[in-house]
Formats: sequence, structure tokens, C-alpha cells
Amino acid sequence: MGFKLFLLLEKILMILPKKIRKYFFTTLATIAYYVSSKYRNIAYKNLDFIFENKIGKKEKDEIVRYSFKNLLFNFLHLMEIRYMSKNELAKKVTVKNIEAVQRVHVQKRSVIYVTSHYSAWELGGSAIGAFAEPIAAVYRKMKNPTYQEWVLDSRSKFGNSSLEKSNVIKPLIKLVKNGGACGILIDTAMNQREGLEVDFFGKKIRQTSTPAYLARKYNAAIIPVTIKTDDEENYELIFFDEIAVEKTDNEQEDIQKATQLQADWLTKIITDNPKFWFWVHRRFKSEYPQIYKN
Repeated sequence: MGFKLFLLLEKILMILPKKIRKYFFTTLATIAYYVSSKYRNIAYKNLDFIFENKIGKKEKDEIVRYSFKNLLFNFLHLMEIRYMSKNELAKKVTVKNIEAVQRVHVQKRSVIYVTSHYSAWELGGSAIGAFAEPIAAVYRKMKNPTYQEWVLDSRSKFGNSSLEKSNVIKPLIKLVKNGGACGILIDTAMNQREGLEVDFFGKKIRQTSTPAYLARKYNAAIIPVTIKTDDEENYELIFFDEIAVEKTDNEQEDIQKATQLQADWLTKIITDNPKFWFWVHRRFKSEYPQIYKN
């Protein structure tokens, strides 16, 4: 019954002008900021941990408020994508440096797109599928299967598919060996048994080594990709040049270097404009659980 009401709300919102939809989700974000002290505090703790005393309280306040707004806007994008044509998406999203992808395609190599929870990540994922190539995106299983079906249906609008994170390595290997493309988030929390230790903003954390492993093993290309906006109406999907993975006699060292280069890329885009990253999650809970206490 609850999900049917949600679908009814979706239909009503999609009938209304875009300006009203945006106002509705902006209002929800403001309410969430004031009501959810738990996640608000997580965001502040993350900022204090990463930037320490390098940014002031006013800037931190603006970043945390925007984190809630950005999260709700990603939800709005999921909703709008379900009703959007490829031409409408093209009017909303421009593509920069598609040549990085084309160079790999000419070489007939698979692409591993590495990305993060930055800015309009839902819109960005759809734009990769629409304007570069369909991808199989790795996702974490959600608690509500009905809502999960709704999310995955939206993400598949422009040809993308989804791979659930648990036991995902074999499907990814098969995909890459067959010339398919995948999308992997590199900014999710990992336990001590997963990933490799990298330097991220001067902190030692664990990050997935899957992109580097697949690229080295199967001659695939790691291409970082992100999306940004200046006005929350027009977006730019940016492909970065390939992160090369060396193939020496030391496999572990090759994978370590390539994984660190991905962490360096993410560090730079967050440093350039920190408000767009998803600060409202316990990214460092495995390595530094003490920062989230109390």
C-alpha cells in the first residue's frame, strides 16, 4: 500500500512543472537536515576528519546542508529519468572528453568506469549508458526489495544493467572478457578484509582493488568519470584519460599503484569542489571507527 502511494506521488509530481518538483525536494532536504541529527553529525565528523582546520564553520555548514539537498536531487533524478527521452537527457547533459572512451573502443578493449557518489551520480550513470555505452553497474543490495526494483528500473532506462555486489567478481570477469563495460564506485566503506590500503587526503583507508585487478588481468581500460553542475539544471559529464595499469613481474605492486592513482583522482575532484561529495555516510567506519562515536 505504501509503495502504491509513492507511485501515485511520483505521477503527481511528474505532472507538475519542474520548478515545483525541485522546490518540493529542496524542502524535503531542508527538513531532513534539521530532523536527522545523526546523519548531520556524520557529515560534520567526516569534514573535520578530512579537512581538520583547513575550512571554516561557515563553509562546513554550507557543505553539510548541500549534502542533504544533493541526495534528494539524486532521488529526483531517478524519478525524472523514468520519464525522460534520450533527446531530453542530451539537452540536460553535455559530454566532455568522450575521446578518452573512443580511443579504448578503437583498441577493442573493455572499459571499467570508476566513479563516486559525487554531484548528480544517478544522472551521470544514465548519461554514460546513453552517450558512451551501456554499463553493468555494481550496487549494494537494498533493504527494501520493492524500492530496489524501482531504482534499478530507472537505472536501466538507457540500456544499463546492474550487478549486486556480493559474489560479483565472476560476473565482472565474464563481462570484461566478452567486451562489456562496467561501472564501479570507489568511495564506499570497506571492511578490513576488502580492498587495498591507499592514501586518501593523507589518511590510510581501504579502497576496492577490483578495477585495477580486472584491467591488468584482461587488458581493460580504467576510465574515471564524474558529473558536475553550476546551476543544477545543466550538467557536464566528464570522462578522464585512462589510468594505465602497469604489467610488471610484481602483480601486487602494479595493482597497488593503479588503485592509488584512482584515490588520487578522487581526492582532486573532491578538493576542487567538496560540496558535491556525499558526506552523509560513514565512509571511514572500518579504519577509524572512533570518529563516529557519540
